[in-house]
Amino acid sequence: MPGGVILDTQQNAWHTQEGEKHGATSGSCMTRRLFLAGMGSVAAAVGATMLAGCGSDPSWGTLGVTADGQLAFSDGGTASWGQDGMLRIGMEAGYPPNNWQEDAPSDENIPIENVAGAYANGYDVWIASRIAEGLGLTPTAVKMEFNGLISALNNGQIDIIMAGMAPTEERRQSINFSEFYSPQIEYVVLVMAGSPYASATSLEDFSGATILGQSQTMLDTVIDQIPGVNHATPVDSTSDMLARLENGTVDGITSDYYGALGFVRTNSNLVMVQFDEGKGFELEATGSSAGIRKADTDLLDQVNAILDQIPEDERRTLMERAVETQPAT
Repeated sequence: MPGGVILDTQQNAWHTQEGEKHGATSGSCMTRRLFLAGMGSVAAAVGATMLAGCGSDPSWGTLGVTADGQLAFSDGGTASWGQDGMLRIGMEAGYPPNNWQEDAPSDENIPIENVAGAYANGYDVWIASRIAEGLGLTPTAVKMEFNGLISALNNGQIDIIMAGMAPTEERRQSINFSEFYSPQIEYVVLVMAGSPYASATSLEDFSGATILGQSQTMLDTVIDQIPGVNHATPVDSTSDMLARLENGTVDGITSDYYGALGFVRTNSNLVMVQFDEGKGFELEATGSSAGIRKADTDLLDQVNAILDQIPEDERRTLMERAVETQPAT
């Protein structure tokens, strides 16, 4: 075999020609990149594995080769990311300027795997494409509700979450997070033009107002920082939040700064309320991070290394461009 590496399917291990054995059973130091490697490029993958150290999930089972020459596990398990040369990216495809859906391909968008003829675009997509390129994979989006992203990640339906997700302590109990990939964020409130709250400068000014957020996000949890607020029952999407605001059933909705910029740009009836320093929301996390399975420590390391190569000023420029190009609400 090229490179002096042999797969011993009886012993379930990789051998070099010098006789050293690298186990592929539970507890071994084998990364997912090895499982992606073709039989003719196994040596390079094993070399990278030994340099990278342990990062695999010890529960995958025993590695072998299928009848068609593919790497697989005796218990039916598979490599946990990058299968078929694809990086499957979970997102709403409905949270501009981070991500949105389009119906035609372009140089900037990527196909949505589970929606025929649809494509995802936006800031998250552009950063995710950089990550996929750095991993040598092809990016594809998987569209789903925000509330289902962590379960989908842990169930293997997606490889990574890139959805404007904040790395809260509660979420860290279930998954790992990369370093921040977004510019620093602040939260604001969107109101309708002519609202008595349009001139607010502090959270206290919203006392008595009915404010709405998105369920299972910081956009909802921060509302209780407003003294005397009427905390509306959260809804599942940003589009639902905007609809409730526009039909007058709530006085305001929470938003991150860049999202609000885009909404105001595309809807002249909306007003963004920012707060004086020290009088606004206190955030548990001030940026978005990529969500990664606990077992995929090698992927986490590679993602962070790729993100380190994207300067902060470039991230701001990309986000500003996403705001300018996002579709009208």
